[in-house]
Amino acid sequence: MTYDLKGKVAVVTGGNSGIGLGIAQELAAQGAKVFVTGRRQEELDAAVKAIGHGAVGVQGDVTSFADLDRLYDVVQQHGAPIDILVANAGGGSFAPLGAISEEDFDKTFGLNVKATLFTVQKALPLLRDGASVILTGSTSSTRALPAFSVYSATKAAIRNFARGWILDLKDRKIRVNVLAPGGTRTPGLHGVAGGDAGWDEFEAGLSAGVPLGRLAEPREIGKVAAFLASDAASYVNGVELFVDGGFAQI
Repeated sequence: MTYDLKGKVAVVTGGNSGIGLGIAQELAAQGAKVFVTGRRQEELDAAVKAIGHGAVGVQGDVTSFADLDRLYDVVQQHGAPIDILVANAGGGSFAPLGAISEEDFDKTFGLNVKATLFTVQKALPLLRDGASVILTGSTSSTRALPAFSVYSATKAAIRNFARGWILDLKDRKIRVNVLAPGGTRTPGLHGVAGGDAGWDEFEAGLSAGVPLGRLAEPREIGKVAAFLASDAASYVNGVELFVDGGFAQI
């Protein structure tokens, strides 16, 4: 299904690889002018080429307020106001309760929670009334995995951000929704699995718990993001929409 995003301006953080890249590609394919961020310039340049359609890459780290300010300066110069904001940048690692360090906790909450909050807050002056804000969540907000409690807690926080922000932004008719992917074939997940050596076993283990019997592809997540960004979702607000092949539903 296609959605008319022509003339829309979209910002996707962490759009240089994985789910963020899949979302950015789909939004651009549906007609949006897309701005993407990433920390590594070479990877960002490759992503901009893969997205096409006049996409713009802005190198930066979403945990840096200065980098966020620079991102929105570029957007303002090239195409504000913003119609679609996808606060996607995030990450995490496995550690059982007894092995969680203060550094790991601060890093994960700083990236997934603090940076998401200020990514959206700093965008507010540029967001068009009636804009769509999409926060990338996870099935781990409701479905526990061993040694993944810190990451899971951050995604539960993301889900509750959406609940609160639809009230804060109701006068501007800005919709805020959480897109919660299940296991998706991304470089980040490949790294969590330990690279090529551990990937086949890791993928098989995850897929076994999915009713559809496989992991998602990033563009499949992107198609649902395009729906949430479009007028077809004009009455969808504050939801946590799982795109997980049924994993978190059983």
